[in-house]
Amino acid sequence: VPSVRPGVGVEMTREGVGVVGIITPWNFPIAIPAWKIAPALAYGNTIVFKPAELVPESAWTIVDILHRAGLPKGVLNLVMGKGSVVGQAMLDSSDVNAISFTGSVGTGKRVAAASVEHMRKFQLEMGGKNPLVVLDDADLAVAVDCAVNGAYFSTGQRCTASSRLIVTEGIHDRFVDAVKERLDKLVIGDALDAKTQIGPVVDQTQLKQDEDYIAIGRQEGAELAFGGSRLERGAPGFYLQPALFVGATNAMRISREEIFGPVANVIRVKDYDEALSVANDTPFGLTSGICTTSLKHATHFKRNSEAGMVMVNLPTAGVDFHVPFGGRKGSSYGPREQGRYAMEFYTTVKTAYAAAG
Repeated sequence: VPSVRPGVGVEMTREGVGVVGIITPWNFPIAIPAWKIAPALAYGNTIVFKPAELVPESAWTIVDILHRAGLPKGVLNLVMGKGSVVGQAMLDSSDVNAISFTGSVGTGKRVAAASVEHMRKFQLEMGGKNPLVVLDDADLAVAVDCAVNGAYFSTGQRCTASSRLIVTEGIHDRFVDAVKERLDKLVIGDALDAKTQIGPVVDQTQLKQDEDYIAIGRQEGAELAFGGSRLERGAPGFYLQPALFVGATNAMRISREEIFGPVANVIRVKDYDEALSVANDTPFGLTSGICTTSLKHATHFKRNSEAGMVMVNLPTAGVDFHVPFGGRKGSSYGPREQGRYAMEFYTTVKTAYAAAG
């Protein structure tokens, strides 16, 4: 572009940031690495990729595919091992110019602290305690579909899960009954069986966390209206019946802390205004949803929900790969992922001035 000074030209260009460290979780072991690796490569960076310990084969497979497709040697480097060892080595290295991390809040804070020490770029996608608001005027079938899909599919093991179901008084009882009826019909079993709708919890540690929070919910005074029991199936695995709490308040731990399992609680509210207030009363801000047939309330919620992504008459979980992904508050930090917004993290801007002549 022309400069404000005569005879001077200005050129803005983007360059890759250099070596990008990518640290990914176990719950989407191909999708999350793919949506980080693709833009990192497209914008000219090299990569050190560390997957979660539970899913080494998925990571190896995606890297092998890219290598066999002709990726130059040394551009994409896979490292495996404990986060406390391999991940820490990445954080401690001054040769890593940027880190993109998806995982827990606690680990995300350590990534941030270590990155500040090295003055490197960092991008964090962490937890969620996502609300699904159901108003009196909602289509009941749509609301139940959104709640069951968002709260329990993928065994609730996704940061975008609808773990708080905020329901207005007029539809509350019908909604709870309909959700319980739907949960009772879900097929829980081996994830490799085509008939299965909900697979096992990922491991023993996560199962214990889920059961601990179910116990906490009861201790806090919420009523376990459905599920929460271990199940035995023919295939090996840690099977847990989806749990639904009613009579919960937004001050309870089960409403404040991410459980990361098939556990959701219903919070009864008076009207839309209270529903919006409760929905926003959380340290997280990844995604939110509303079920309503009111254009007025849907429009207001989209504008005033304190979340990075907002769904209307859709589950809070389920996103497109070509548009920005990310949240606010304690859920995310740094530029958005995916689509053209990925450019903001994986490149740096250079402004060059040149005098003519």
